Amino acid sequence: MHSDLSLTKNSALKGIYSLVGLAAVNFLLLPGICLLNLSDASNAEPSVPVSKDNNPKTLLLVWGLKGRKPPDCWEYFRISGCTITGDRRRYNEADGVLMRHWDVVRDKEAPLPLEPRLPAQKWIWLNFESPTFSLRLWEYEGIYNLTLTFREDSDILAPYGSLIPNVLSDTFPQARFAHRLKSSSDPRPGFVAWVVSHWTDDLERVHFYNHLKEYIKIDIFGGAGTILPEGKGSVVKMIRQYRFYLAFENSQHTDYITEKLWNAVRGGAIPVVLGPSRKNYERFLPPEAFIHVDDFNTVQELAQYLLKVKDSPSLITMHLSWRKDYSLYFATWDEHYCTVCKVVRMRKGKIDVVKNLTAWFYS
Repeated sequence: MHSDLSLTKNSALKGIYSLVGLAAVNFLLLPGICLLNLSDASNAEPSVPVSKDNNPKTLLLVWGLKGRKPPDCWEYFRISGCTITGDRRRYNEADGVLMRHWDVVRDKEAPLPLEPRLPAQKWIWLNFESPTFSLRLWEYEGIYNLTLTFREDSDILAPYGSLIPNVLSDTFPQARFAHRLKSSSDPRPGFVAWVVSHWTDDLERVHFYNHLKEYIKIDIFGGAGTILPEGKGSVVKMIRQYRFYLAFENSQHTDYITEKLWNAVRGGAIPVVLGPSRKNYERFLPPEAFIHVDDFNTVQELAQYLLKVKDSPSLITMHLSWRKDYSLYFATWDEHYCTVCKVVRMRKGKIDVVKNLTAWFYS
């Protein structure tokens, strides 16, 4: 939301392209924006303007950090001078306070700090929910200094997932934690799968599913279907048995592309997406990597195409061959915290105000 941050992000991205001649890459390299120069050990240009500060030590208070051990930003991410705490008693020491919207809205005891705010203290708004399910946004206008969301135009970008080209793996320290993708088009026993728990008839994805199931068989998992085994990897393990996966978002908003897509990518299925526009998805991954429901005039035409691809090795290869060149990366909460702390340190002495939060988030 702040032009000086965005300009620096764009210049960093162009620098990455020029390093390896990736002029033909037509989607946004998200790690180049949110992960490049995360480490202070890097000699590259910082991702935001650095303020001259005689005290490089920075304390970030995570307002909803309960029962979790704060990360050591230097040990894990080579970010110096940053301390993370969840101890609200240190509020008056904190250079920044990170507040997740969901926690603030639901916390009846202390939704916001009760003590007076320090003049130079940054408040950071964190939200990974869609605008449709982000309650009472209007109550928090004009109080935040920076944003951390899935939107590309956030002050601090935190996508649900991102692709790292394998040829650039040496450029990104985080690449060693990424999942290298395979482009196998081997036969799979299942056809189309969907994991869904939030089910109400007024959701667009439920309406679309009810039409699609008239033409093809769809296996439903989750709260609205067959319950999957407990465990973090159960969804991806199931997806590996299917050719297609319905990555249907619960609402349609700019850049709101969640783990539903990235689970399909990790599981090697071809994602069928319902969410923002195709153009928006193409900023996150190659155009052939997914099938958008808007590519077809009718639901029946989509169903016919899925049946065609299922029986066509050449079409399957077309949708999957891109994978051999990329790895999939998921940032952790600890990395988000340390990134925010670094940005707060770099923005010391600078005035940042989030204006028109509601209008921006819905735009």
